[in-house]
Amino acid sequence: MSATTGTTTTPVTAGAKLRHGALSILETFGQSIAVIAPTLTPALNITVVVSTAGIACWLSYFVGTIGVLIVAASVGILASRHAQAGSFFVYIGRSFGPYSGALAGWSMISAYIMTAIAVVQGFPIFLGNFLTAVGITHPPVPLWVFALAFLAMICFAAYRDIKFSSRAGLFLECISVGIIIVITAMVIGVHGTVIDPQQLAFSKFSYGSVFAGLPFVIFSFVGFESSATLAKESGNPKKSIPLAVVSCAAFAGVFFTVIAYFMVFGDGDNVTSLGGSSSPFTDVAAKAGLGWTATIVYFAASISSFACGLACINAASRLLYSMGRYQFLHGSMGVVHKTHQTPHYAVFLSVGIVLVATLALIPAGFLNAFGWTGTLASFGFVIVYLAMCIAAPVEMKKTGDMKLLNVLIGAVGVALMLFVIYGSVYPVPAYPFNILPYLFLAYMMIGAVWFGVLKAKSPQILATIVHDMEG
Repeated sequence: MSATTGTTTTPVTAGAKLRHGALSILETFGQSIAVIAPTLTPALNITVVVSTAGIACWLSYFVGTIGVLIVAASVGILASRHAQAGSFFVYIGRSFGPYSGALAGWSMISAYIMTAIAVVQGFPIFLGNFLTAVGITHPPVPLWVFALAFLAMICFAAYRDIKFSSRAGLFLECISVGIIIVITAMVIGVHGTVIDPQQLAFSKFSYGSVFAGLPFVIFSFVGFESSATLAKESGNPKKSIPLAVVSCAAFAGVFFTVIAYFMVFGDGDNVTSLGGSSSPFTDVAAKAGLGWTATIVYFAASISSFACGLACINAASRLLYSMGRYQFLHGSMGVVHKTHQTPHYAVFLSVGIVLVATLALIPAGFLNAFGWTGTLASFGFVIVYLAMCIAAPVEMKKTGDMKLLNVLIGAVGVALMLFVIYGSVYPVPAYPFNILPYLFLAYMMIGAVWFGVLKAKSPQILATIVHDMEG
């Protein structure tokens, strides 16, 4: 909350605060890895990259990893200098002014909430497949009821304790990723080799296809930066946050690249079949005579969905908290629970939006809703990634630390994000994906108008951010 007097706006610091220093480096790591949700890529997302990049799918992930690490380095630079709960709201605001910072926060709020909606829609898909695999073809209640129960558990965990939330995210992702790695090792054992001549025949690759797959590759990584939203609650955030962001991006990149290689290998290099599958990893396991592992894979995807949804609500609520403290949004968003030390009103608002969207999307079907909301989420992430690749060298120039290498790294990151944006709108996708960029643009316009009105009526609110965004 904030108090406005004269020409300055000072956030109210009395009362409960976020639990400073509560999270270890591993718990901070858990936030980012949970939003990435690595298990969901082999379980479902990889099909789009395979259908685009073909036999060179693994190379597309490798190139994407390099690009994401460049963005992660930019986030790391900013995180090492501004240890604030608002993260991107703060980073962009201090580099380009409060209005730009507000729009960055607005963009990331949509990204995290839309990702939460997507995983709530995805959970019934994985649960339904799991129940079918164990012989339950007609559940006693509709799957959307399970989705609501799933969301209620996320709400309770996010409201109750950030330390528990982060630990749960890390623990669940370790289990789910471990399951995928063990089954992959079993598939390799069946084949008796790790060498796939077709995937190593670089002269036969279509490099245009490799780069065409990059937009979808980048979408597999979104969320790697989310640990930055917990800076106020992390121990030694100026070191732990950059380490968590970069290491999570690196881990995810290695995991995606290796798993993509072995999935194509395990499917007999039949990229047409793999690219058209609705359950790619289980299909690969079945071809190796490991069809019984389908139940385990669906279980892994289900718990990964929970970890991802919880981490997204945590991240969105911290952004709402920071913006609420400076009256960009209603002041209640900046209130912290006295006992649990979580921004409970921001948590409830985030979950409420996800609940309304989940109910509204029931007629569309879970798979369609998953695709639509996941795509919308990606726009919010990529726009801010691009801005941070510019903000990092600008920040370093202000402090006299900028070198030519920083400019080059930032330029490569900007070029990659522009390519991802271009690849998302051209060639023009089929309906309704063709209108999703414009829906996101309309959302951003609403924010731009709102913050513009705020700037005109209460310029002191925006002016304060230049000097102190967190009190």
